[in-house]
Amino acid sequence: MVVSTRFFTDFTPQASFDIKKCELHRLEAGPSETAVLTREQGLQYYRTMQTMRRMELKADQLYKQKIIRGFCHLYDGQEACAMGIEAGINQTDHLITAYRAHGYTFTRGVSVREIMAELTGRRGGVAKGKGGSMHMYAKRFYGGNGIVGAQVPLGAGVALACQYQGNNQVCVALYGDGAANQGQIFESFNMAALWKLPCIFICENNKFGMGTSVERSSASTEYFKRGDYIPGIKVDGMDVLCVREAIKFAADHCRAGKGPIVMELETYRYHGHSMSDPGVSYRSREEIQEVRSKSDPITMLKERMLSNNMASVEEIKEIDVEIRKVIEDAAQFAISDPEPPLDELCNHIFANDLPMEVRGTNPWVKLKSRFRSKP
Repeated sequence: MVVSTRFFTDFTPQASFDIKKCELHRLEAGPSETAVLTREQGLQYYRTMQTMRRMELKADQLYKQKIIRGFCHLYDGQEACAMGIEAGINQTDHLITAYRAHGYTFTRGVSVREIMAELTGRRGGVAKGKGGSMHMYAKRFYGGNGIVGAQVPLGAGVALACQYQGNNQVCVALYGDGAANQGQIFESFNMAALWKLPCIFICENNKFGMGTSVERSSASTEYFKRGDYIPGIKVDGMDVLCVREAIKFAADHCRAGKGPIVMELETYRYHGHSMSDPGVSYRSREEIQEVRSKSDPITMLKERMLSNNMASVEEIKEIDVEIRKVIEDAAQFAISDPEPPLDELCNHIFANDLPMEVRGTNPWVKLKSRFRSKP
């Protein structure tokens, strides 16, 4: 038997790729139209995006088995946005998003186990089983917010804190096209522009706000121009390298003291708005399949790496097998881990509170609130 072995030295260590030019608003120059990708970066991006994809597909399965209950908004199809943003900013920077938050929770450093256990409402979840799909948090990641558009002014506030502390950090505040017409977003734009806050406002335009197309909901669908007096960029949100280069450009803009910037990431979600939405009453299955076949972000990255000898088919398959094992392990943990007991329901109301009584469902039921550090 002959065994063929390929060494790391056989692979191309880095390559340059032409990427789609961004549309600009109130900017003389935009992000680079060429992106350099190292083999190490490519494998990391692939692993991260594929993990997000598999995690969401497993969440879909557990929801249909009624193991995950309540609201659940899946992110599959939009992985290049989360990965590209994380690759373009620093771990010390800040991020806040809406309710489609599983992918960002993962890129901000939370394990798949903690995410899956939170989805099933278990004690080992990132929010100890009390937050669920829409309310996950990590260091410098402020959720996961269930009120449409409400996270945007909070993001502007985080950017104000960065400016006040003079730490050279930025805040990324994300919202969807369905939230883009919210009044509080324009109030945030105004304040951020007045005070030149280091905030990157990002509209993830996945074409539909719930079941309503952008053409039916917005008089102007050029979301990157919505800031008016704020510079804007429109980016191919299905290409992780396009997103990364645009975010680097935007972060440099903010760190240079030029104030906020508005970005539109053109992307697409494969699932419906939430698990209660089959996603095919306002668009056809053929439309979804066409996007999958022509613009899938994971396939695009994989083909770039394979065609430029930056990875082998066998290596990609090995990564896929490893990811499936991680997802299955996390799912088993999420099913078997105990639910939080009732006496922990009111813990952590404050970060460092003394024991206090909290009224229950009626005046005669009293619950205790205590702070307990994570085991």
